[in-house]
Amino acid sequence: MFRIWGKLIKDNRLIKDTVVCQDDPDMSRTKKVYAALDEICYEFNLAKPIWLESNKNDFIRHNRTRFSQDNFIESIEFDYLDFSVIEEDLF
Repeated sequence: MFRIWGKLIKDNRLIKDTVVCQDDPDMSRTKKVYAALDEICYEFNLAKPIWLESNKNDFIRHNRTRFSQDNFIESIEFDYLDFSVIEEDLF
């Protein structure tokens, strides 16, 4: 199972959170990550953020990244979207 935790943070407080599970064994890890981000954005009614180089590097190194106002075209009402892998199959 591949699970991702999405959290909206404002003023160091959790506003909303959700956990998304991706169970399709035919999907690559990258596709699971993008599908999870799409699902989280749909649930939070957000536009999809843009992956900057810093986001890609953070995610590769730590399985976690933050999307702030710089990643969104529209104005956001929170400080950042925290996006992290909490469970991943290793086989």
